[in-house]
Amino acid sequence: MSRTFTRAEFYDLVWSKPMTRLAKEFALSDVALHKICKKHDIPNPPLGWWAKKAAGKAVKQTPLPNAKAGISDRITIAAGELRPEPELIATARENARLLASSIDGEAVLPANPIVDRTIAQLRKAKPSAINGLVTVEGLNVVKASVAPASIDRLELALGRIAAAAEALGIKLARGEKSASFQCDGETIAFSISEGVRREKHVPTEKELAEQEAARKRRARRWNSPGSWDDDDFAFSSLRGPEWDYHPTGQLAFELEQSYLLGGSPRRSFRDAKVQRIETMASDIAVGIAVLAAAKKDDRLKREEQARRDAEARRLRELALRRDHIAERRGKALDEVLEEMASLDRLRRLVANLRAENLAERAGRVAEFLVMAERRLASREAALSADGLEQRFEKNKLFGDDDDHAFRPPYGYY
Repeated sequence: MSRTFTRAEFYDLVWSKPMTRLAKEFALSDVALHKICKKHDIPNPPLGWWAKKAAGKAVKQTPLPNAKAGISDRITIAAGELRPEPELIATARENARLLASSIDGEAVLPANPIVDRTIAQLRKAKPSAINGLVTVEGLNVVKASVAPASIDRLELALGRIAAAAEALGIKLARGEKSASFQCDGETIAFSISEGVRREKHVPTEKELAEQEAARKRRARRWNSPGSWDDDDFAFSSLRGPEWDYHPTGQLAFELEQSYLLGGSPRRSFRDAKVQRIETMASDIAVGIAVLAAAKKDDRLKREEQARRDAEARRLRELALRRDHIAERRGKALDEVLEEMASLDRLRRLVANLRAENLAERAGRVAEFLVMAERRLASREAALSADGLEQRFEKNKLFGDDDDHAFRPPYGYY
């Protein structure tokens, strides 16, 4: 949980032990701790100060100056993360904690229209007959489900969380389904709910009396078969609820749940023995900033992966397209070569028949020669440059439309 100090308390702490040790206790880098000191105008021991002191040499402690205008007397160190985190998330957390150091949890809270609207709707809503909670959800309100007795606490908690988030540059705004936080171009959905305790239902005296009366009515009706109806065969009317549900007063702040590549920041903040949601505003604000950074990193990674996948598909398709073109061209070449071989045979046949002066003779062979000469002329024309140009244009070959009829294999993508 976060820890709050006055400037004087933090000054004493900084001069009580080396910055590296203090930073480790706060789960911060010593660079971030120096930045916090600089931000709040708190002097810290210069390089070599602790070594000189350990050696028994005289050292001078820089006094704490008066706070300058605009510098808060309170310093908040938001909770850190002890588990190893990806570099991007760790950096985002440290930057957010640096900004959160200026949050004053006891300052007067500014009005927030979404918070005010949420609380107003909760106060008007009717509690559920099952668990006693009132629930609101909508584009301009926070998704919340709490007991009427917890609405005042919720108002304080939401106000502090919204103010802490604002200090980190995070806006509470209208969302797709309910109000959400906007941080660095990312939308962070969230909800607040109250826990419910389930207990075995113990029938009240009134319920026992009603059940006994129902049994007697049923017994009388069963003795008069002509008056039976559907209720006489239903046992549900004799049973009360199996469980009772009671609000616990324990609030939970839940950030959206989604799978992220590269890390899984904390998303749940709950009441506990030594902490309450309303005192965790700075930790929650840092958590929102960290989740936004993780979502952005996840989105960029997925977009990059999608680009790589698209490029890989493009290259695979290009290779298939080239193979398709090469196959069509090769087939066209083979066809032309076969036709050329057939043309050569036809030329030799016509030449041989012409050598026998068949033109001066009548008969079937002469008629055959006429047909062969016509076919020879036709094939020579078809295999000439002009003839091939017309053929290739018709069949969409050896041009910009060379990939005619190309289709990636089924299931290729």
